[in-house]
Amino acid sequence: MISTAIRVARVGSAAELAAAALMMLGYPALMLAALIPSVPAFAAATVVTYVADHYLHRQASYLINRLSKVRAGLSIRFLIRQLLLILLLARMDLSDHLIFYGAIACFIAFYGLQAPHGAVVTLIRNRRRMPVATRNVDLGARINIPDAPPFGLLERSAEKMLHLDLFAVVGLLISAQLDSAVAAFIGIGVTLFLGTLYVVALLPYIRGTKIPPTPEVILEAVDDWLHEYKPQTVLCFSGSKDSAYQVNMWLETMEQLDTRPLVLLRERVILQNLAPTKAPVICVPGGVHLMNMDLSSVRVALYAANVGKNIHLLRVPTMKHVFIGHGDSDKLASVNPFSKVYDEVWTAGRAGRDRYAIADVGVRDDDIVEVGRPQLAPIQTWQGVPEGRIPTVLYAPTWEGWDNDPGNTSLLLAGENIVKKLLKADPPVRVLYKPHPFTGTVSAAAGSAHRKVTALVEKAAIERASDPRFQADTAARTKAKADLARIEARISELSGGPADKGDEAELTRDGVVDLAKYEEIARLRAEWNDAYWTSVGTFEHRVISGAEPRLYDCFNVSDAMVSDISSVVSDFIASGKPYAVTDSAKLGVEEFKRQNTAVRAAVILSNKATELGELLAAVRTPDADPMAEDRKELKEYLLGPDEPTSIEQFNTAVENLALKSETRNVGQERAAASGDAMSPPSAEAHLSADPTVG
Repeated sequence: MISTAIRVARVGSAAELAAAALMMLGYPALMLAALIPSVPAFAAATVVTYVADHYLHRQASYLINRLSKVRAGLSIRFLIRQLLLILLLARMDLSDHLIFYGAIACFIAFYGLQAPHGAVVTLIRNRRRMPVATRNVDLGARINIPDAPPFGLLERSAEKMLHLDLFAVVGLLISAQLDSAVAAFIGIGVTLFLGTLYVVALLPYIRGTKIPPTPEVILEAVDDWLHEYKPQTVLCFSGSKDSAYQVNMWLETMEQLDTRPLVLLRERVILQNLAPTKAPVICVPGGVHLMNMDLSSVRVALYAANVGKNIHLLRVPTMKHVFIGHGDSDKLASVNPFSKVYDEVWTAGRAGRDRYAIADVGVRDDDIVEVGRPQLAPIQTWQGVPEGRIPTVLYAPTWEGWDNDPGNTSLLLAGENIVKKLLKADPPVRVLYKPHPFTGTVSAAAGSAHRKVTALVEKAAIERASDPRFQADTAARTKAKADLARIEARISELSGGPADKGDEAELTRDGVVDLAKYEEIARLRAEWNDAYWTSVGTFEHRVISGAEPRLYDCFNVSDAMVSDISSVVSDFIASGKPYAVTDSAKLGVEEFKRQNTAVRAAVILSNKATELGELLAAVRTPDADPMAEDRKELKEYLLGPDEPTSIEQFNTAVENLALKSETRNVGQERAAASGDAMSPPSAEAHLSADPTVG
């Protein structure tokens, strides 16, 4: 029942649900206490509403956001409590008393302070909002960007200002109970003094040297940096907060380019969720600002998603534009007709080329280049289950998608069956369950199925912990947990704590990576991964959510995987390990394989998951695995050859396209200089004329 209430209320935990219930009940209790009247009851209800409200704000509760939409926002809730306090005073026959008039005057004056406070806070934030925000771009050496106001002044400023009424409320309640005006006027004085002081403390930050330069000056400084740095290859990305992973997966590749890289973002929320990187990053929310930016040195632009804002860069003819996507799968999104707008489409292997040919969406075969998947380098090739360890099977279903097609995810129709059979396998296996981060965001049924699978895995983990067949190396696990705490503390220290407290302007000024720290964090994250898996042992069932451990880390500790049609399957094939894919749409084995290239070397599961035995047999006896050779062939077809390495292939593709871009530009310049409209020379002709280019 509690879980149902949590889902209906859209809160994150039982504690959050309890706080919401207490806050909702607190206001009727305040009214009842005022009408009785009872100062102790009113004081108790006041404490409940203050504490519950504060807790829900700290949790960023969905309920709090909804209340503001139905005219029950933060200011209104505080005002209601104050009005009920005045009602309490009136019911206690204090309407002719000095504290009654003092309370009214105090709350009117206090609300009079809200307007200048809100105006000043808004003005500060607007004036410190940059037309562009950057990381690893040294703007601080070019323009003066002042420090942000102290974190405590602006963080949750409205909530802090409103809570200053607490002194007046406490003083009035004490005076009402003791029939003495002293406490009331002390509280009123403190509230009004602190409120005024808060506004005064903010005023210096709205003028003079406390505010950043004008947008024109900032944009000129960015252009100066671009002119000096001369980026050659740009990764352009736009999307929602939840899509940040699509650009994050390409950051390491950008760092490994032989050309000078630049990451170009279109939304501030993506910058806030961007993974750490050494590559320079510029976030340009405004289309006009981007179109006016000096990107004349760029020869290749890469796009990880098909979105409308790409047009602001696609319009630039002096660079070549490439769709690289954010995964390799047989989903329709992998052959979007929008791909025609790019000069080239880069796929991992031959399979991607063939998909476009079959889809016939207008992408020419000559415009497709196979570059492998540089991101897959961390995936280790399978060497079989180590002796003395039980096999580990990863269940990594994809999410339900936007159209609620039952074939999108196995969770809805097969999830419980898959997990139950794996948990009951004999000989036993370990189950890792890593759901897609979007699971349940569209379909309530998918969210429910996810919770059921989670409950199954967690219950089995508890049962296994008491099974005498599975004895943990207590000393090793204890040491690993201590290592985890040490590593996390060090990473937090190197990263500047749990959260950077500077605003956008300050982070733009100071957001230049410290390479020594960056490299140490990378090393520590590898150590964290090793310590994590040691801390959970080799037999403990586990639900893995959140960013860490990463999906590829789960690949490396697993011996097989069960998944759905998504890029996860194509990526897992890089390991050479056995895998199974669920035909949730009931297409049948042959049709399922015909439609989905990535499953041609998989065990195909029905929704009842009765075929799981084939997968487990392949794990336990690799020499008798009938699909081992098929997986090798499919791996090359989907992901390209192992040699040259994918990053070498990728760099070659960038170099070749940059040459085409340079050839086109030189041709245009020559044509313009001579007034001749003839076509630009070929790449070969340009090379012979100017061998230094490229």
